[in-house]
Amino acid sequence: MELTDINVIKRILGRHGFSFSKSLGQNFLIDPTVCPRMAQMGGAREGTAAIEIGPGMGVLTVELAKRADRVVTIELDTRLIPVLAETLNDYRNVEVINADVLKTDLHGIIAEKFGNMPVNVCANLPYYITSPILMYLLESRLPVESITVMVQKEAADRLCARVGSRDSGAITVAVNYYADAEVLFDVKRDCFTPSPNVDSCVIRLKVRKEPPVKVSDEEFFFKMVKAAFSQRRKTASNGISSGMGISKDKVAEALALSGLSPTVRAEALSMEELAALSDNLLKVK
Repeated sequence: MELTDINVIKRILGRHGFSFSKSLGQNFLIDPTVCPRMAQMGGAREGTAAIEIGPGMGVLTVELAKRADRVVTIELDTRLIPVLAETLNDYRNVEVINADVLKTDLHGIIAEKFGNMPVNVCANLPYYITSPILMYLLESRLPVESITVMVQKEAADRLCARVGSRDSGAITVAVNYYADAEVLFDVKRDCFTPSPNVDSCVIRLKVRKEPPVKVSDEEFFFKMVKAAFSQRRKTASNGISSGMGISKDKVAEALALSGLSPTVRAEALSMEELAALSDNLLKVK
């Protein structure tokens, strides 16, 4: 069964009365080369387990199941569960869970299903919810080696940018805190049906054992980062002051203690500078 063949896709979906949901950002792959590369580069191999998010018809699921010992795939759309039962019928090492990944106990799944096996996450994420899912995975501090995802090309550029570069944003800093992000390969829009309006990119986040910087209060650090990047055409000072309710004098004092210019913009700051600014803000506020 060739799950990337448009005629096979139409036949299976038609049999189950399925129609695409724009609100769920559903686009199915019709390029047979993408998912084998994703599965291999995503760490699926003998002796490992994989968690997949948003399997669709199961194209990536099949490639993961061929390589990893166990696969748990999480699908939100109830209409796709009978479709997956058909397309994954030959793969006894796959378990499908009908759930919202943002409300799923992934630590519990890993402990119960995988034992001590190395675990990797692979996903073709709906573009409208890319950042919330990635941050949920990273902030949960799951015991996984890597998170390999297909995202919108523009999002990939932001997620994998160097902190301190023009393309960096609050999400860049957050991802870099938890993982080392890299671009793997591009995926053109005509690789999908229906064809989306944008090109895609597969990226890999290698989960760090320790953050690259130490901060005295993680929650405060991320609040400050979000505020600092909230007004991209203005200074970090303006964003922090208005976003956190800290006086401009106090922010200026923290910037001075950190050896930073009062007019510096957030995208010019390195991880080390952001960490120092966060700790100094805590001291003076």
